Amino acid sequence: MLEFCVLLLLRHGDAYASEIIARLKEAHMIVMEGTLYPLLTRLKNDGLLTYRWEESPSGPPRKYYSLTGDGAAFLQQLRVSWQEITNSVNHLDK
Repeated sequence: MLEFCVLLLLRHGDAYASEIIARLKEAHMIVMEGTLYPLLTRLKNDGLLTYRWEESPSGPPRKYYSLTGDGAAFLQQLRVSWQEITNSVNHLDK
């Protein structure tokens, strides 16, 4: 679920870890850095994300993550799976 949410956020554009955490928090999802960083590393190692370093005006450089082509394709697969799960649950809730 968290993987899906992170990929959804990054489909709108690049973001750094603290920004991702803040956006998840806005959606009432509390995620700690100790959970997010290993996930970002795994997604990067799987070829779904890439990153670049960018200077920050208020501190050390920031690592900005972005979706790769494979990441966008995987996100689409996750969307289909999510829709199937949603349909099944809604069917059971009738």
